[in-house]
Amino acid sequence: MPTPVNTLDFVVADLALAEAGRHQIRLAENEMPGLMALREEFGPTQPLAGARIAGSLHMTVQTAVLIETLVALGAQVRWASCNIFSTQDEAAAAVAVGPTGTVDAPAGVPVFAFKGETLEEYWQLADRIFDWSAEGFDGPNLILDDGGDATLLVHKGVEFERAGGVPEAADGDSAEYRIVLETLRASLARDPQRFTRMAEGIVGVTEETTTGVHRLYELHAAGKLLFPGINVNDSVTKSKFDNKYGIRHSLPDGINRATDVLMGGKVAFVVGYGDVGKGAAEALRGQGARVIVGEVDPICALQAAMDGFQVSRLESVIGDVDILIT
Repeated sequence: MPTPVNTLDFVVADLALAEAGRHQIRLAENEMPGLMALREEFGPTQPLAGARIAGSLHMTVQTAVLIETLVALGAQVRWASCNIFSTQDEAAAAVAVGPTGTVDAPAGVPVFAFKGETLEEYWQLADRIFDWSAEGFDGPNLILDDGGDATLLVHKGVEFERAGGVPEAADGDSAEYRIVLETLRASLARDPQRFTRMAEGIVGVTEETTTGVHRLYELHAAGKLLFPGINVNDSVTKSKFDNKYGIRHSLPDGINRATDVLMGGKVAFVVGYGDVGKGAAEALRGQGARVIVGEVDPICALQAAMDGFQVSRLESVIGDVDILIT
């Protein structure tokens, strides 16, 4: 039997932010009735009992509602953010403290995330969602991924363990990949079979983004995918709702928070006119910006033109662009 954890393992910016985060979580719960209905209907039967979930997803208030839903359904969870800047520190603190804990006695979920991580910190914290030794396990049996970084860490870990060591970085490797290599080198020094044992116990991974899904397809095509992957990104509720309508809400909000620049009258260039690009272009036009779209797919480019947007190559208009959305 696994032994219970007596001291909660977490890394957050400031536990004192937990109360503010809890208020925001309560507001978010009212906007997420599907998850709340799952808690009410399935909470008594604990369908996720035995699930050990390693989550790598933006540590926001909305993610906090997801995390606490997984726990309410019986899962054990360890969590990190999938982006160095996206963590809401109050949400991370609230999840660590938990609904019944206090700042002095946290009783929530092991969460490893804070806003403004360095790349070194990011990969070190990502590695910690796979450390289930205190619970008595080799690792998680499920990965909930966003962008594929957690999945990458496991696959590269297994690859290098089989090879007997982590290779030196090549001249063309990015600074971030060099950090990944150092993270895995430290892991192999501690336990040369850690990821190999872990991968054997992983039932599968869910992937939320287009980038991460492409990584999974590439691994599968090469015969290197170690466990099944579920493409959440292409589900209708993600691609047709979150992608389009989510960006329509969050893009103007993000620009305003980061710059407080009036968008009306500005020239905005949107790279790509898929579901996210459509929502972005619509949101910017709604703010009074003059929107130009760049698109390599002729069908999507024609859609942009039929929707009333100028379609141009980026290099031909970049000198006039005030806001660039990639």
